[in-house]
Order: sequence, then structure tokens, then C-alpha cells
Amino acid sequence: MPTRGRFPLLDRVSCPADLRNLSVEQLKQLAEELRAETVDAVSTTGGHLGASLGVVELTVALHAVFDTPADRVIWDVGHQAYPHKILTGRRERIRTLRQPGGLSGFTRRSESEYDPFGAAHSSTSISAGLGMAVAHHLRAEHDPSYRERNVVAVIGDGSISAGMAYEAMNNASVAGPGAGRLIVVLNDNEMSIAPPVGAMSNYLSRLMSSRQFLGLRDLAGKVARRLPERLERTAKKADEYARGMITGGTLFEELGFYYVGPVDGHDLNQLVPILRNLRDADDKGPILLHILTEKGRGYRPAESAGDKYHAVAKFNVVTGEQKKAPPGPPSYTSVFSRELVRRAKLDDTIVAVTAAMPSGTGLDAFARACPDRFFDVGIAEQHAVTFAAGMATEGLRPFCAIYSTFLQRAYDQVMHDVVLQNLPVRFAIDRAGLVGADGATHAGSFDINYLGCLPGMTIMAPSDEVELLHMTATACAFDAGPIALRYPRGNGLGLALPEEGQVLEIGRGRIIREMGRQSGREKGGIAILSLGARLAEVLKAADMLAAQGLAPTVADARFAKPLDTALIEQLARNHAVLLTVEDGAEGGFGAYVMHHLARTGLLDTVRFRPMTLPDRFIDHNTQDAQYHEAG
Repeated sequence: MPTRGRFPLLDRVSCPADLRNLSVEQLKQLAEELRAETVDAVSTTGGHLGASLGVVELTVALHAVFDTPADRVIWDVGHQAYPHKILTGRRERIRTLRQPGGLSGFTRRSESEYDPFGAAHSSTSISAGLGMAVAHHLRAEHDPSYRERNVVAVIGDGSISAGMAYEAMNNASVAGPGAGRLIVVLNDNEMSIAPPVGAMSNYLSRLMSSRQFLGLRDLAGKVARRLPERLERTAKKADEYARGMITGGTLFEELGFYYVGPVDGHDLNQLVPILRNLRDADDKGPILLHILTEKGRGYRPAESAGDKYHAVAKFNVVTGEQKKAPPGPPSYTSVFSRELVRRAKLDDTIVAVTAAMPSGTGLDAFARACPDRFFDVGIAEQHAVTFAAGMATEGLRPFCAIYSTFLQRAYDQVMHDVVLQNLPVRFAIDRAGLVGADGATHAGSFDINYLGCLPGMTIMAPSDEVELLHMTATACAFDAGPIALRYPRGNGLGLALPEEGQVLEIGRGRIIREMGRQSGREKGGIAILSLGARLAEVLKAADMLAAQGLAPTVADARFAKPLDTALIEQLARNHAVLLTVEDGAEGGFGAYVMHHLARTGLLDTVRFRPMTLPDRFIDHNTQDAQYHEAG
């Protein structure tokens, strides 16, 4: 281990139990060592650094106070869990983070007993934590020897803007005594991936600055502790009424949570005794501890970065300089962004919506060019889709740009609010296919399947960056109903881009290579029908076949829906073998082609073989290695 011997306290910690005999002063030193170890580890692997640096003291305090893993600690999303992994027996492997065969970049049940719930999508922690707390209570009722566990859900101010978090809190208030051991820690750093947006962020800022509110609570607490028990209970009631009169109460208290805070999340002198008190409280019901932290804390390059080093490549620890890949072709994301901005400048009905991912989806450029037509709704994919649907009803042309993996969270809204009403919402689906180091939680493997089964949906998949330019232009011009364009993570092929995209004919593919002067099944021959960005590999395969005297016909479907049935029938009639190739799960494009061939009777006359991703999750690796593993 590169840092063994540099950090005397951290070297003594093999599991969280080793923290529980340390003084607060020793925990402070441990936190500094843990921060340095986290920076050093991520410098060699890349990953989500800023969020982890912001919760170092909280991580130390939680594991020092609570009896983990018996007590459950759930990290929402999991971006911030690297220090947690180091303290929970995974320090020896921390430099395998996000590497082939190494530790996941998120929490993972199969990886450690200290990870009670797998995460990578946000805003799930309170729901899961409440479920655990209720389960513990029910078990304790049936088994008097069973000790109820504390359950701690750590959620950020960006994640708590999502509706699921409020559904969970609303339920916690009426979930009965099972919710009594639930503690929600709101990690408020005023920074998710991008600056948080919306009324919730503004509300937390106002709550944070209410010194009158804090002063009243401190005074009430000091007075109450000096009263006899019966009068103390009365004083607590008076405290609640007084808080309500002066501040109107907090939103969290209205939802049934006992609110504590805000508290400095980097001050272990505050955190440790407060967490001990909350751990030992018997009659509070669900509790929300509001802590203030700084993303990137303690590492100057991260503190000064605009995104607080949210996600980084490998970097130099001393300078903070990230190791950049050699310059290459523009990314698919930037090509989509370029054409959308160009079109929006010509058409003031084009608007853009994203769910807390303006830079990841390329809409930051749109926001600069057309700020009054750009909407970041926060981590709220369901709202984003229906919000876009509402704009479409009034004649606007909304683009809803969301990663494939996150659009899954809004499936009912896509179906019920957009497709059922045939509204022309444009879905720009980034990160389609396999995505590399983020692994299975972020893979965009399923969008062809879950969108293709919806009547009236149009689905495009570009084979290269020029095609993406054309498909963006096509989506801008398409008003007949919902339309989606899916494109992969990473760079294009380096093709020369035209000045502007051209509008494509809906549902029409193209022949890339002709087999030659063959027709009729008796002549034999192979046809490969590709959908999406695997076309370059298909052409390499075609060259290999040609070298063996089996030069195939190669076609680019362009559309998963509607199918180019004329092209499919032509390929089936004129070739002995037809293969489809797609970077999606089983049951997608290949299944649609097969259904059409079966309906027309052509499946009886052509040998058909679909190539898809295998029917399993593919773990984190490089994108190339993932596709190699997929066969």
C-alpha cells in the first residue's frame, strides 16, 4: 500500500470498531489522515473526489458513534463513500476503485457488509432506510432478544430536491414506532454536480442563516437541561411552540421529523456529541440532522474548482492537474449541443430541459446561448418529462436531455404524459449503451426496449457524429409526436462535420455497402443490419468476411422505430443470412426486426441472428473492455 507508514492513526484502523476508543482529538487527526489518503487514492484511479472530501469528518463521526455494520449507514448516490470504504476494511483495495475487477465507485451490497444498500441513482436513501428501520422494529417485536438498529441515511441537498425523498419523509411521519430509529443526515454543501436549483435550495439557505432560530434553540436547550424531568418535558413543548411562532416551524418538522441544525459538518467537537445524543434518544421519532459542509474540503485544487472536483481523471496530487486524454474527435454530447444551439438561435420555440446535468448533457452551452429557454429542474426526472410535456401542449419544442440510465426513473411520465397524448417532446438520450467505469448502475442498455414498446414513439440511433448532427436537426423539425435520439458516451470517429444537420426521412435506413450483383436466396450471401454506434465495428467485421470471400451487405437502420420495413424485407429476400447488431439489451431492435420477419413470413426463408448485449449486468471497466466482454 503506497501510504502505509505515513498515517499512524489510519494504519491502526482495520474496521470501524477501532475508532470507538479514540478521543475527539484523535478523531480529528484521523480525519486529516483519511482525507489525505482519499486524495492520494483517487489521484491514481480517478473518480468522484469532491463529494468524498466534504464528508470526511461526518464519515469518521458516524463510524465512531454508531455500531456499524449492525447499525446501518446508507450513503445516498454513493459519490461520497470513498472515505467510508477506506474505514470499512477496503483500504488495501482502494486503488482498484472503478478499475477492472476492483471496487465499485458506489456502495454495493455484495462488496461489504458495511454497504447495507446499493446506490448510484440519487434520492433513494430515506426510503430504503425507513424500510430497514421498520423491518428491525417488526423483528424486535417478535424476538425480545433482538436489539433494534439505528438507521442513518446521509443525503445531499441536491438529492433531497427529488420527489422520492419527500415521499419517504411523508411516509416516515406515519410509519409508526418503526420510524423511531431513523436518522436522516442532510449534507448541505450547496453543490451537487452543478449548483443546486429551486425553492428547496433557497429554503435551506434561509434556514441556515436564521441566527434568531439557532439562538432560541440553544437557549431553550440550556434552560431545559437544568429543570426537573417533569418541567423539562413542559419546556420542550414550549420550545416547539416558540420555534413555530418565531420561524413558522421547519418544513421537516411539518413532515414529522425532529429537526436539529444547522451544524458545522467539519467540526467533530459538535458532530460526535450530537450524534451520540441522537443515537441514544428514545422519544424523538424520525430525526433530521442538518449539517453544513464544503465539497472538496481540505484539498485546495478541489476547493477552488467550479464543480469542486465532482468527477476527476487521474491527477497530480501536488498541483491538482488532471491527466487529460490526448485531443481527439469531438464528443457525441458536444455535437448534439452544437446543432441544438444553432437551431435554437433560428427557432425561438426550442427549449431545453435537464435534471441537474447541464454540463453532462451539453446543455450548459444552450444555457449560455438561450438562458431564458433553458431549465434545470434539479434531480427530478419525472417532473422534467411532464414539465416538457406541458410546454409541448402550448406549441413549444422541448428537448428533454437526460442520460439513458436516469430516464428510466421517469418511465411512467414518458408513457402516460407524453406518448399517450402524442406530444412532441424530444428526448436526447445521452450515455446510451455501456459507459465504462461507472458500471452497471449507469449503463444505458435498456432504452430501446422500454421506449420501443410504446405506440407512436420514434427512436433514432446515430452511427457516427455526422448522423447525430442530422438526427438532432430531424428532432427539431419533427412535430408529429414524441421522438428520441440515443447516442453513446465518448468521442465520435473524427469525421468532418457539415455546417448544419439535414432533416432525415422518418423511418428510412440506408445501405452502406452492397454485396454485389446478387439477388434471390439461391445466390446466398450475408446481410448485416446495424443500429447505432457499432457500425464502425460492423464494417471491420465486414472486411474480415470479405477477406474470406464472403463480402456482406451492410446497412444502417438509423431508426429502431418505425422500422424501415422495405429495407428489412429487401435484405431478407436477397440474402441467406441476416444479422442485426445493437448496443442494447435483448428484446430491443433485433426483436422488432424478427417480429416483422415473422409476421411477413420472411423468417421462414432467411437465417436470422440478432446480436445484442448479453442478458446480464456488465461490471465497471473501460468501454472497449465492456464491449469485448459482451462479445
